[in-house]
Amino acid sequence: MAASARVMNHRSKKFHGNIHRRGEVSAKDAKKKEFGVGPVMLGFFCFVVIGSSVLQVLRSASSGALGT
Repeated sequence: MAASARVMNHRSKKFHGNIHRRGEVSAKDAKKKEFGVGPVMLGFFCFVVIGSSVLQVLRSASSGALGT
């Protein structure tokens, strides 16, 4: 089924009006870069990782084992 000339003209004008704006993103549509996790979870993760490494160093220093 063929589209009418009026519809085709409207689509053509819409396409040609948009040709210069391709690839541009308006400020309202652009997303701000957000962190994947919140600052509380990031702090907790750092606390656990750094705390466990400090405890491992203290444990190995108190037992006197250098290689294990």
